[in-house]
Amino acid sequence: MNSSHTVNNDDILLKLCHSVSHVLSSTSASRVSHAGMVQSISRTRLKPDLGCFSIFDGGFSGLVVINFSADAAIEIYRRYMIHMGMPESELAFSHTSDDVSNVMGELMNQILGDFIGKISKELQTSISQSQPKMLTINKELTISVDTNLDNAVARRVSFKTENNHIFYLEFAMDQTEFIRSADFEMDEEFDPDSLIEAHRKTLTTKPAKSKDMLNDPNVKGLVVDDADDLLSELGL
Repeated sequence: MNSSHTVNNDDILLKLCHSVSHVLSSTSASRVSHAGMVQSISRTRLKPDLGCFSIFDGGFSGLVVINFSADAAIEIYRRYMIHMGMPESELAFSHTSDDVSNVMGELMNQILGDFIGKISKELQTSISQSQPKMLTINKELTISVDTNLDNAVARRVSFKTENNHIFYLEFAMDQTEFIRSADFEMDEEFDPDSLIEAHRKTLTTKPAKSKDMLNDPNVKGLVVDDADDLLSELGL
């Protein structure tokens, strides 16, 4: 988000682009990036070869559409499945396969989950999403997706896979601004895994206790205190 006190549609779109790149890159163990230019469009559409959309509502309403080319969908699908440990010989080769649609729908779900989690925290608002819908679309068919938005703003951003296959994100939402109050402070990012790992390293640097020491009731109390300290740090 920008450092000013106002967060607008384009700031929210940028956060969505980061979620798309982050989720697809991490799940496919490859590099997925978005363009630095954003295109203003009149409406969102589902286009060939594989289109996926989801509607969200709550603090603000909108629609997310991702249109994958067949090559982009297959590349992401196959990289994802191989990264998950599936043998390459068992993977689908056509974007029309149900397996490809299911995987791309699940990835769309992860993207929106990442986006909603971050945006809900940063904007202090609550957003819910519909289950993503995936459609295989032929060359002659384009579907307009209408939403009940009062003053819609629509944008398109292009993305590129590691093998230079292109796909497009289309995004529509009500024209809106979130104004940050002067005394508002973001909560610190909390990563339980990092905290546990840091605490584990601290414990390993302490001198090892002998068997006799561990039988000492006073020492046992110290071990319990270590566990209590960790639980307190985790807020439990």
